[in-house]
Amino acid sequence: MDVVERCAQLIRFDTTNRGGGDSEGEREAAEFVAAELAAAGVEPTLLERKPRRTNVIARVPGGDASLPPVLVQAHLDVVPAQAADWDMDPFSGEISDGYLWGRGAVDMKDMVAEVLTVVAGWHAEGRRPRRDVVLAFVADEEDAGDYGAHWLVSEHPDLFRDCAAAIGESGGHTHRVDGIHFYPVGTAERGSSHLRLTARGRAGHGSRRNDENAVTRLVQAVQRLAEHRWPVRLIPSVQAYIERVGAALGVEVDLSDVDATVARLGGAASLVEMTIRNSTTPTALTAGYKVNVIPSSAEALIDTRVLPGGEEELLAGVDELIGPHVTRELINPQPGVQAPVDSPWFDAIADALRWADPAAVVVPYCLGGGTDAKAFARLGIPGYGFSPLWVPEGFDYRAMAHGVNERVPVEGLHFGAKVLDRFLSTC
Repeated sequence: MDVVERCAQLIRFDTTNRGGGDSEGEREAAEFVAAELAAAGVEPTLLERKPRRTNVIARVPGGDASLPPVLVQAHLDVVPAQAADWDMDPFSGEISDGYLWGRGAVDMKDMVAEVLTVVAGWHAEGRRPRRDVVLAFVADEEDAGDYGAHWLVSEHPDLFRDCAAAIGESGGHTHRVDGIHFYPVGTAERGSSHLRLTARGRAGHGSRRNDENAVTRLVQAVQRLAEHRWPVRLIPSVQAYIERVGAALGVEVDLSDVDATVARLGGAASLVEMTIRNSTTPTALTAGYKVNVIPSSAEALIDTRVLPGGEEELLAGVDELIGPHVTRELINPQPGVQAPVDSPWFDAIADALRWADPAAVVVPYCLGGGTDAKAFARLGIPGYGFSPLWVPEGFDYRAMAHGVNERVPVEGLHFGAKVLDRFLSTC
């Protein structure tokens, strides 16, 4: 079985995670992964916090026991897919026009298939990686990780504690700009400080004047947050991205005017424009129960993303903006994380990508959202977004994750397996 067949098989397991503990298929996918590992001479361990929310952990022995292990972490669950919106069945794993179609094709069953292919190749050829490789194929990444990575870190930390670094989603894919093959590698992630705002006021009849209307107070607070332009805050990963991409493109970099500099990056701006500052995006409103009744309270949800180290500053700004009649509550906050940009791990990743694509320009970047790297960071393990994939000209890779008609280039899967083999064999 090659990497494409493995990825197709994984896609055919419907591992939809609807959130709130409602999911399916993770057990079947985990059993497939475990069987593939066992066939490659690697002993898997299946762990569950709740029946059928299954995680697979394994360790592949390396050639030098004195070196600390590297962790490879990937998730088995996917977000929902509405079949009626797709051109193909989202769980068919069909190949068409050089692409493998299905939910999870790029997020992130492609990397799972690549890792399994690498391990199978080592076994078939009698090879070993340079150091131990710890594998974690987890559940529940597409929700809170309560049954996956965060639970494993809390309850089974000894499985990972000796790991020196981790790789996972998202990075290592081709991003073409003006003929240059950029390969962004995740070295940081914004954190989440999601908020529930509650405005309180005086209930009353809708026809009467009411200067203490909870709905009005909430709407005004939400509008102030939505319109606020948070100040530029450069972290090392973002500054390095701007400087290195600017140099490759021959663009003037002026860090005293970051917005203008980012605008000059053209097609490379999309990977950095959301990570030069924090963000507060309203996503849900709840209030009232009848058109002629002013309610005593109203609520809003705010998707709040914060750069590493900026939580206190952000929340102080939020408190000032929402005003005295609105309270805030943090919802499952997770701090931002960052790994060293200039490190042997980043260098090894870059070497592997340049080995496969001599034209590669490997640059660090900060993810606007988050991954399970935040869970393993709690153990002091620096995480790198590195799930390598060759992407053809004109293919909108970033629109695939969670999107309609998600698909992955077949050639890209072979490239990714080759790059991962190189990195894990030599790092």
